[in-house]
Amino acid sequence: MGIRSEHDLSEFLVTYTRDMVSPDTDPGEVLDRFFTPDFEFRADGLVIDRDRMMAHVKPMRKRVASSDQVSLDVHEALVSGDRISARYTLRAALPKGPDFAGEIYMFGHLAEDGRIRRIDQTTRDLAEKP
Repeated sequence: MGIRSEHDLSEFLVTYTRDMVSPDTDPGEVLDRFFTPDFEFRADGLVIDRDRMMAHVKPMRKRVASSDQVSLDVHEALVSGDRISARYTLRAALPKGPDFAGEIYMFGHLAEDGRIRRIDQTTRDLAEKP
């Protein structure tokens, strides 16, 4: 699946999130479907490459019991040439610890085949504080 339109970008956000937390999917196949092999993912200042993303998946899947406990609402999605941006809300019900809720602002660059080469994103925590 290459990202070519705002609809494709919205579909990517939902599908990628669902597939990465699902124990029935191969995370390597998911990454290969949506990202170039040399992708760079910067999340809140942390640089994540393919190896680091693969290492992150197993503990993430343990924290999120099922993809039914994750919801994603895309508020804005833009595609202009090889550039993408989106604003969306991600919520995850976690069996242990507080639930996650964040508004995410994402900017990125696409490769010629429509896969993601780079993402820069920041998250605004929406969780209620005691």
